[in-house]
Amino acid sequence: MEVGVDQQAAYVLHSRPYRDTSLIVDYFTLEHGRLSAVVQGARRPRSKFKATVQAFVPLQLAWRGRNDLKTITQAEPVASMLFLQGDSLLCGLYVNELLQRLLQPFDAHPQLYVYYQYVLNELLSGQDVEGALRTFEHRLLKELGVMPDLTDKLPEQLYIYDSENGFLPRASITDAQHSYAFWGRQLSAISSDDYEQPSAKAAGKKLMRLLIDQALEGKPLRSRKLFQKM
Repeated sequence: MEVGVDQQAAYVLHSRPYRDTSLIVDYFTLEHGRLSAVVQGARRPRSKFKATVQAFVPLQLAWRGRNDLKTITQAEPVASMLFLQGDSLLCGLYVNELLQRLLQPFDAHPQLYVYYQYVLNELLSGQDVEGALRTFEHRLLKELGVMPDLTDKLPEQLYIYDSENGFLPRASITDAQHSYAFWGRQLSAISSDDYEQPSAKAAGKKLMRLLIDQALEGKPLRSRKLFQKM
């Protein structure tokens, strides 16, 4: 039985050529999570979909289909494209790749959708790009159920992250140099998305990268390679 959905808020995450003139586009939608759909004729010069297969454009979509791969029947921009440039553009591509790679198809995350809009707006303003990225990564990992408990940590206690048991206290100060080591005050700041202190900012970056690499099972991100080239 064919299923149809109308008037769905969405953003483009990634697109790739399909057949002679079409695209397969991965979307992040408000009510249906990540989905892949064929946009027929999108690569034709005069396609009505040409302006709606770009990243960072808020859309209203309609689609049909019996299988997991849907077909877009309507796509309309509901606001102007966010023109991200330089590092902000690379960060936006990184955020999109995380969603594309880590979200399961048709698994709705409406709160994460709001955080996605938040991080795009912060990338556009350029005021606190690093803090916005850490906050988004934190919320993504919580939605995926892979964020360890960061609460009730003693500020001056040293903790070592263990993938199976979470954060384990350590008595030896020499463990502070361990790549999986965090102070309790750092974990509390990360828990509150408070990155005003440089120490919390550095710890947040270290922890999010550790957890994201774990969630990706060691598979590299294309966007990180772009950062390295730049």
